[in-house]
Amino acid sequence: MADPRATLDLKRQPGFGPVAWFCLFMLYAPIAVLFVFSFNAGRSVNNWSGFSLDWYVKAFHNEGIQDAAWISLQVAFAATLAATILATAAALATTRTRPWAGQTGAYLVINLPLMVPEIVTAIATLSFFALIASLSGIRFGLGTLIITHTVFCIPFAYLPIRARLEGMDLTLEQAAADLYATPWQAFRRVTLPLLAPGISAGAALAFIVSFDDFTISQFVAGPGQQTLPIYIYGAIRRGVTPEVNAISTILLMISILFVSASFLIGRRRQ
Repeated sequence: MADPRATLDLKRQPGFGPVAWFCLFMLYAPIAVLFVFSFNAGRSVNNWSGFSLDWYVKAFHNEGIQDAAWISLQVAFAATLAATILATAAALATTRTRPWAGQTGAYLVINLPLMVPEIVTAIATLSFFALIASLSGIRFGLGTLIITHTVFCIPFAYLPIRARLEGMDLTLEQAAADLYATPWQAFRRVTLPLLAPGISAGAALAFIVSFDDFTISQFVAGPGQQTLPIYIYGAIRRGVTPEVNAISTILLMISILFVSASFLIGRRRQ
């Protein structure tokens, strides 16, 4: 008797291969072009003039890029730290306790930023902080960006941490309690060491999501708060140059590094 799963295997369906290769080509060919022309000796982004690293050198010495990168790093590190702590607490509350009323609703609320379009989140966040400023006169400065990034980074940190906790046996903490460990001692000596790969994976994912964000940052950022993606957008409006390609390539490499690190760390097993 034929295996019914074989008949439902998409890879065996007619035309799957060509369609898949076409999608991969359309997805990665523009990235490959950007990468290649970031090494172009001339200013043209479509005529090859020879290999050169001059545009990378100019990008590294560009004060505007340095300032934008520094702001992006400050926001990303602060948002990652806060989001990871909150996500860890939320994951523990939704997995290492007895079922409680509203647990499913809490899970949906935590992951809501993943489902809401970024443009909606950006407009809502802008309106929220504008309302606070008009009612109380309080302006958070760079803290506005940090708070906003923390909020939408929480679900990205939460999912790897929750996945790690779901793979851990509850009897570990129970055994620690039988040995007269307090809840804090059980968490610090048993749960936290086993949870470390999930926390690291969630933090790496949250960092790159924050560092790469453009849409929400564009709406929320105030004067003098230009992040690297916003700087790249402004540079493109003045015309695409190999320097912009070089910056974008560096940003792409950072993204690949952190996403790969998140994936590899998340696969670790104690």
